[in-house]
Amino acid sequence: MALASGLAADRTTASHALARYRSEFPIFRDRIYLNTCSLGALGERTRRKVAEFLDLWQSRGASAWYDVWWDALGELRRRYGRIVGALPSEIALAPSISVALSAVAESLDYMKRPKVIVTSLDFPTVAYQWLAKQARGVEVVVVESPDQVSVPVEAIARAVDERTALVATSHVYFTSGAIQDIAAVAATAHAKGALCLIDAYQSVGQLPVDVKASDVDFLTAGGLKWLLGGTGIVFLYVREALARRLAPAVAGWFGHRDQFAFDPHALAFHDDARRFELGTPALAAIYAQLGGLEYIEEIGVPAIRAVTAALTEDLIVRAQGLGVRPKVAARAEQRSAIVMLPAADPHAAVRHLASGGVIADARPGHVRLSPFFYNLQDDHGTALERLATHLRH
Repeated sequence: MALASGLAADRTTASHALARYRSEFPIFRDRIYLNTCSLGALGERTRRKVAEFLDLWQSRGASAWYDVWWDALGELRRRYGRIVGALPSEIALAPSISVALSAVAESLDYMKRPKVIVTSLDFPTVAYQWLAKQARGVEVVVVESPDQVSVPVEAIARAVDERTALVATSHVYFTSGAIQDIAAVAATAHAKGALCLIDAYQSVGQLPVDVKASDVDFLTAGGLKWLLGGTGIVFLYVREALARRLAPAVAGWFGHRDQFAFDPHALAFHDDARRFELGTPALAAIYAQLGGLEYIEEIGVPAIRAVTAALTEDLIVRAQGLGVRPKVAARAEQRSAIVMLPAADPHAAVRHLASGGVIADARPGHVRLSPFFYNLQDDHGTALERLATHLRH
């Protein structure tokens, strides 16, 4: 890889309207954090909400369930719904995307429609869910990417037919940061009578998402990344009419309409998306997500998108000035805040960055950087200068 001798962009501090929030994320006191697409930075509001949960646990024990903790679950469903334009009744809580996908996968009938369409750029959890069901007759079709950046909707359309049960794919590809037109994907699925599920883990929080406008049937995302809530909490959106019609073949007591009847003789699902819920939610994760959502709601996703889009373009231009060719979508409007930088040994490069206080991530053949509203252009200069030093040697 050819590298220029210095950074193309100047190093003067370039601030923006949301830079005032940076001081609420303590990691920036001694680190440069460019890895939100793996794990959002911990904010002080999130820490305080977790402390609030611990204080309630200490002072009230299980009695907190009867009012405060039960209300917290409902509050989180409502706030998740607002983020993506859904009703609270269309939101189910789960501990991971894998669990949410499992609940969906076990609610579909594959007898007449055995095919599930995924793409080669989706996070493997999506494909794994249905590959595990091949012995039961499920046929998984993987639509390949021609450029390893995105997958044309036309290619997905060619794979969908009257035997397709579901198209399951990403809003933002974790391998490139490219944004997929999920409304077009949903229309492609529906044209053949199939359903559409969107893995939006890499989009919700950094990009505006409207489940009604895009007409998707299922959408899942959560706290780990751009919603700043950490591990252990995700949501599953299920279109209202569909939620009443589907009955998952995996179940837990939180999916029961009358869960406190404790009746082992009959299972009566909730009439809404809660029928896809399983066991007792992890309350520490619930509270962490409520804290993280304070930032997202206060700022607003459109404002976050405006800042992160500008940061992304700055990062790309600086990298190009070093002779690096980022693997990103061709047009700025197709790019999310994920920038893939080619590296022969990305893990070694990430270790080198970490030794200088820069936190990034490695994916096959690439170092992955992901600026968010708490980043500054100066972060890019420091990270790229250190990366360039490593790549030269």
